[in-house]
Amino acid sequence: MIFQILLAITILASSACGLIIEIVAGRLLAPVFGMSLYTWTSIIAVVLAGLSVGHWIGGHLTRGHFVKRAQFIKIGFALFLSSLTSLLILLLLDFIPRILQMANLSVINAILVSSVILFFLPSLFVGIVSPLATKLAIDIHPQGETGVVIGRMYALGSAGAILGALLAGYFLISTLGSRNTVILVAVIYFALGSVFFLIGYKQNAKVMIIPLAIGVSMMAGAQKIGALKSQCVTESNYFCIQIQDVGMAGAETRLIALDHLVHSINEKDQPKRLHSPYVHFVDEYISLRFGDRPPQSFFIGGGGFSLPRAWIAKYQGKADITIAEIDPQVTDIAKAKLWFSPNGSQTKVIHGDARYELNKLADDVKFDLVFGDAFHDISIPEHLVTQEFNDLVARRLHDDGVYLVNVVDNAKRPLFLLSYVKTLQRSFDKVEVWFEPDPRQQGMRTTFIVVGTNTPLEDGFINAENGFERSWWRWPNTKLISASANQQLPILTDDRAPVDKLMSGLLLGNLH
Repeated sequence: MIFQILLAITILASSACGLIIEIVAGRLLAPVFGMSLYTWTSIIAVVLAGLSVGHWIGGHLTRGHFVKRAQFIKIGFALFLSSLTSLLILLLLDFIPRILQMANLSVINAILVSSVILFFLPSLFVGIVSPLATKLAIDIHPQGETGVVIGRMYALGSAGAILGALLAGYFLISTLGSRNTVILVAVIYFALGSVFFLIGYKQNAKVMIIPLAIGVSMMAGAQKIGALKSQCVTESNYFCIQIQDVGMAGAETRLIALDHLVHSINEKDQPKRLHSPYVHFVDEYISLRFGDRPPQSFFIGGGGFSLPRAWIAKYQGKADITIAEIDPQVTDIAKAKLWFSPNGSQTKVIHGDARYELNKLADDVKFDLVFGDAFHDISIPEHLVTQEFNDLVARRLHDDGVYLVNVVDNAKRPLFLLSYVKTLQRSFDKVEVWFEPDPRQQGMRTTFIVVGTNTPLEDGFINAENGFERSWWRWPNTKLISASANQQLPILTDDRAPVDKLMSGLLLGNLH
């Protein structure tokens, strides 16, 4: 009975730990590669491949004459190897991307290779445990109940996977951080392996010296090279949040990066100085449209809260600003380290999904400006680019209101941008695309500002009146209409919005 309970706990715990590693994998790779569909596809495929190979090997290890002691030792070895290869993730994590950059791989290939190197072996070794434990449970169980035992072990494996997913997503990553979560998993594997080893070797503790020495050595090595320290200021349920000082001596200037993408740069003593060109454009464009009148605004995404912070200073707190930021910890970091202070102003921060929050407002609530600046990796979340969402935004704007959206795409072949423009044209009378005519901005990845409105400006060129010397050009209307009319470009809808596919020309580029 005791052995049955031990085997049940082992299946439950090892399955949970396997899923925890799978979810943590996305967070570990996010600061380097971001969190795209391709990232999760590679991770899930590699983890499942590892588990499949592990199950196959584990099944073969059950062959031969049944010796209970030997079976315990095999399970102990598999768990020890699961522990050690989990720690190996931390030792290799900061080096693999550098090597792949030197190899000049495309981003997607680099994600796949990184996933294989880092996560295949831990998944393989934990995959060995399940068939060994199930066979052992069958052999020590009364005859005639093989199906009952198999069903129980399958159920415990599934329950463990569910438990691991919930623990990782709702508690461990945001509480311990991704690297400490990996260490916790390694410790659980090691503890379980120790129990099986001691049973198999008849409680001879000397057999623990070698695996323990290897584990301690790996931890010491990881500590020495800084692999146990995360580059994140904090890891929330959504992002690895990073803050970096970038100002000259005597000037306090900081940037915030969410996963691997820089979102904002703020200066402590110059809140109206807008470092990001697209944010600067929004400020200049709104000044042209509304003059000195503070716009009633709805921001999709907060990031570093650069523009709300600038408008609080510019309009002396009189601008009616609503910001939908999905991650409360981003707001907390912006207040603590980026000098965002909405107190005493008409600025409200809502923590929730922008589409949900915009939809639940009272019917008579309308805005002069809705500004879209929400990103998942370098792409806009799919549910925020569809015709249905554009119609919702259009209903929330005054007659002279404007919808501005920050869009990143391939400069030479912006298929997503053009598909998005084609979709917006169904909700707004006029759609414009603006960009900064700076050669440094015209590489593979370029930031565009898309404007949807029913009352367009006549200007085709805007010079900055404040702050940095910048200018922006508007994509000629006839050429934009012609380019977006391509029949092969889909209308983006809630049913089908292939954002990652349309941006594959950008995502498939190299790491540089």
